[in-house]
Formats: sequence, C-alpha cells, structure tokens
Amino acid sequence: MHIILYRNLIKPEMDVLKRLLTNAKLATLTANGEPYGLIEDGALVIEGGRITWVGKAADLPSHYASLSADDIGGRLVTPGLIDCHTHVVFGGDRAREFEMRLQGATYEEVARAGGGIVSTVKATRAASEKQLLEAALPRVDALIAEGVTAIEIKSGYGLDRETELRMLRTARKIGKLRPITVKTSFLGAHAIPAEYKDKADLYLEKVCLPTLEAAHAEGLVDAVDGFCEGIAFSPEQIGKVFDKAKQIGLPVKLHAEQLSNLNGAALAASYGALSADHLEYLDEAGVKAMAESGSVAVLLPGAFYTLRETQFPPLDLLRKHNVPVALATDCNPGSSPLASLLLTMNMGCTLFRMTPEEALAGVTREAAKALGLDDQGTLAPGKRADLAVWNVSHPAELSYRIGFNSLFKRIFGGSE
Repeated sequence: MHIILYRNLIKPEMDVLKRLLTNAKLATLTANGEPYGLIEDGALVIEGGRITWVGKAADLPSHYASLSADDIGGRLVTPGLIDCHTHVVFGGDRAREFEMRLQGATYEEVARAGGGIVSTVKATRAASEKQLLEAALPRVDALIAEGVTAIEIKSGYGLDRETELRMLRTARKIGKLRPITVKTSFLGAHAIPAEYKDKADLYLEKVCLPTLEAAHAEGLVDAVDGFCEGIAFSPEQIGKVFDKAKQIGLPVKLHAEQLSNLNGAALAASYGALSADHLEYLDEAGVKAMAESGSVAVLLPGAFYTLRETQFPPLDLLRKHNVPVALATDCNPGSSPLASLLLTMNMGCTLFRMTPEEALAGVTREAAKALGLDDQGTLAPGKRADLAVWNVSHPAELSYRIGFNSLFKRIFGGSE
C-alpha cells in the first residue's frame, strides 16, 4: 500500500495575508444570546492565520472595507470540527470479534478470551512505523473531508516501550503530513499485556511509567490517559500513572465508567483532568466532581452503538451540574470502528438525546476544551482561523443528516 499525498491534503504554509469572508451565516458557538451563537449576514476577517474580527457585515469596521471579499454565498460557517478522542493509529482489524459479539459474546468476554485490545496489540507490535502511517492516513483523511481541523490520537496498542513510542511518532508525523492539528495522548495504561498477565503493578513499574518518561523526553506526549475498569486498571493503579504525569507536568484524561462504576471520573477530576470519557455508568457524585474540576465529559456514541450498550450516559445530570459535554468518534479497531464525526453528531442526538446545538458545540467548543486547545472551538477574535463552510441552511442540518457530507470547503489556519 502506498501513501497518497493528495494535493489538497498536503499541509500548507500559514497564510499571512488578510482575508475577508462575507455573506456568511456564522455559527460562532459563543454566548451572544442567539442559538449556536448565530450571526445572520455575517462577516469574518482573518489576519496571519487568526480571526481578528467577526460580526454582522453591516458593522464591518471601515479599515477592513478595502479587503477583497470572499463571498460565501449565504452558506453556514462553523469552527473547524475537533475529534477529541481517537485511536486512529493501530495495526490489523477486529472484524472477527464483531461477528463474535453479534453471536452473543460480551465485550468483556471477548477481552478475557484474548481478544479485544490485546489482539490489536499483537498486530500493532508487528507493524512498522511506515505501515502504521499508511493504515492511519485514510482514516484521518476521511475526518478531514468532513471539516475536521484538529484530532487527538492515543497510543495504547503497543504496551511495550518500542511500540508505544512508534505509535506516538506516527501520530506526530500525521500532523506534519496533513493540514490538521494533532494532539497526542500516552495511553500505556490501556490494558495489561499478555506477558504481564496478573502482574499489572509490575507492568506499570517496568514498562508503562518508564515509557511515559521516555516519550515525554522525546516530545511525543501532550496528555496522559488510562483505562480505569475491571478488565484494565484499578483507580489506585491509575493514580500511580497520574502521579507520574503530574510530576513531569502533563495534563491527564481518563477512560472511565464505561462498563462499571469504579469512580474513575472522580479520580480524574481530583487531578484536574482535561476530560473523562465514555461515562455510561457515571453517578451524580462523579458528575459533581467533574463540575468542580471543570473536566469535560466526552461521550462516545460509536462505542455505545457498536457494543449494543443499554446503559445511557447521565446526560441530564451533566446538564444539571453544567458539565461541558463533548462528542468524539473513539475511532478504533474494536469497539468503535467509526471515522465520521458527522455521523457521531447524529448518534449523539438520536442515541443520547442531545440537541443539535449541543452536538455541534460538542465537536467544536467543548471538544477544544477537552484537548486544552484554548485558541480553537469558536469563531471569535484571537482564535485560529480553522473554519468549516457548509452547504446547509441551518446548523441543525449537520446533526440531522445520516451518511451525507455537506462540507463546501475547509479553511485551516486561514488557508484552503
């Protein structure tokens, strides 16, 4: 398989020229008193890859009037979409396990039988960096084609020093080959490898924590993640990983309350986590802890759908306590082989009963918070000029359609 660097996907140099977008319907996702932060007949000015002015065209300052206007034709403009939880770098596939689950096996049963994450570990360890890159790029390209301008990529399918570092280097390379912001998360505490079966603490001591230090020293890590679950790591074990992250100055996030309630979200919140993700079994005490810490709840309807889950994340409690709610694909080979953030938005609405406005905020403003991207996620002065332009008449249409991509064009750092 050969990597195809399509011309419109090669990462461009930052456009330092001024640009003026006019005749646009702007979904700013800011608190301007309108749903979606909507501005009808809006205009937006870009300078040096940043938004410098946004508002009604009638209010455009006179010193911008001489700029050559890019007429958007009345189309909708949103912030570029952000996929804040993915595992897009991996080897192999798990289609056979998909069949097993359809025949009645549970996710936990598959994992305990040697499948699940551990089976992907075997395939990933056997793959070179070139092979991992060639396999991941089509998934990333599919997201870019839907208006995604930032993505998080986790390690966690190596579970040894060499492969974890290889995965993270691959993720960094994707950010150089494609016009997309890549944030990496070290997920060494994802599963216990076969060679350390029943020796989770020894694995953390001998492999996970030293590998985290090595990855950080190489500049490969933006955040530290873990899987707090009965089939993975206990809260006490995750605490050791988070202590190391805190020691070296990295933020944390956590897969929590997906299959049971081990109070992982509260643990993550006690470390000021960027986010806690999945959360189907989250209780009100965990929600309150997240509210106090400002941690984002990242909901992953692709995994809920694929695993045929029946336990819904507590959306009403998250709303009640004003916890920010993000959405992400969780793109991975097993529990969520999903590479469409637009479909994720529809799933968030149809499965979890989110509103279309919550869904759009969940893949822009709140997703940016989940990655610590302070300069992304809304259309406001000072933000990166990462935009998506859509052939739709109303923002709700982005969540309403199923299997249809209405993207007209994508602007990354002010460039197309």
